[in-house]
Amino acid sequence: MRDIFKKSKKIDAIVSLSPGAQVSQRGEEIIWHDGNPNNITEEQIDTKLSELTAEYDALAYARDRKFKYPLLDDFIEAYTEKEIGGDSTKWDAYIINYNKVRTENPK
Repeated sequence: MRDIFKKSKKIDAIVSLSPGAQVSQRGEEIIWHDGNPNNITEEQIDTKLSELTAEYDALAYARDRKFKYPLLDDFIEAYTEKEIGGDSTKWDAYIINYNKVRTENPK
């Protein structure tokens, strides 16, 4: 499975076109270890790479949000204090911080 948070390279495009491809890359050189049985062309690779790059670019908001959201530990503590302790102070602050990240990094 491809990591959507990692910018794609030609090798990712090839594997996306032919999941079983036995291929590696040295610099810009593509090395076909299986002889390219699907006859994937450079044009197909470039087209797929453009698609993957567009997909990556479209998820910029998610990459920006990922490390700005409040920590999961903060969520657990705030939720627990609200539900068990009856004090929603930390929960209210958590919600404000969470929504701030979403507002500052829109889809």
